[in-house]
Amino acid sequence: MKALRYIELKSGHSDNGPAWIGYVSTSKTGRTVYFDGRGLMKLKGQRRGESGGNYVDMETGESFWVSGVKKNGEDHHWAGSGKILVEAAAVTAYLQTIEAKALDKARCEVTDSIRETDIVRLTKLANTAGKGWGDNPAHIHSSET
Repeated sequence: MKALRYIELKSGHSDNGPAWIGYVSTSKTGRTVYFDGRGLMKLKGQRRGESGGNYVDMETGESFWVSGVKKNGEDHHWAGSGKILVEAAAVTAYLQTIEAKALDKARCEVTDSIRETDIVRLTKLANTAGKGWGDNPAHIHSSET
């Protein structure tokens, strides 16, 4: 299933990480989202990554914030800055969501650089010994340590 989401890299950037609005695919359980060549696994409960993310990249351990798109168009954290890259294929849906006729060029930029995601490979990776989603995500190596 595809869904329109806001995705922001938190690792190493706090609230100023690169950010995208685009389509993600979700796993059957909804606990993993696939975007831009990555498999992002949801952290359980109220747990947050060291950088404040609610998802973690299953391969790199990087922390991400993933959420629905805000209707008011203010998706960045209030302390965040920088342009949000909007996936070209998602522009129409995003404009409908925020009830706008055009993108705010001061806040957003259209991108064609979103990579395909090999969901089959990432699903196998998530289901192999040591990569499954147990109660403690610390077994995933992190670039933050």
